[in-house]
Amino acid sequence: MKTTLLFVSISLASGLLLVNVYNSLIDTRSWGSDLPNSIAVARDYFKMINPGNFYRIFSPLNQLLALLSLILFWKVSPAIRLYLGISLVLYVLVDALTFAYFYPRNDIMFKTAQLTDIPTLKKAWSEWNMMNWVRSLLLLIGVVFSYLSLHKIYMQK
Repeated sequence: MKTTLLFVSISLASGLLLVNVYNSLIDTRSWGSDLPNSIAVARDYFKMINPGNFYRIFSPLNQLLALLSLILFWKVSPAIRLYLGISLVLYVLVDALTFAYFYPRNDIMFKTAQLTDIPTLKKAWSEWNMMNWVRSLLLLIGVVFSYLSLHKIYMQK
């Protein structure tokens, strides 16, 4: 049961990572392809729902599963505890980065900036695009540490 929970945690974190990479490879290229027209299209597209709706569900769920894994494997070994703790901290850090860095730029691109203010839109888009790779790297490192903990668990059996 414990190991199954860790597998689910790793799967969810890996899925979040892949969706984040998709955002970098597809969405951000689309948003910046023809400023300001491309932002206007994205604004229209996001009127009903946006990627934040996905992340608001699955990111906290990922953190909860990582926390439960840490609690369940706490006494198994110090190395496993460390690896799972690092993963959890990285997953929480990704969300903190999202709230502190990405949400303000989302607001600029998709809500507040005038479509005629191309330099502001371009700056927000460029910063978002660059830092999303950093966010993906943090998620990747978290997934790697989760896998390392799983490897340690299987090496003890």
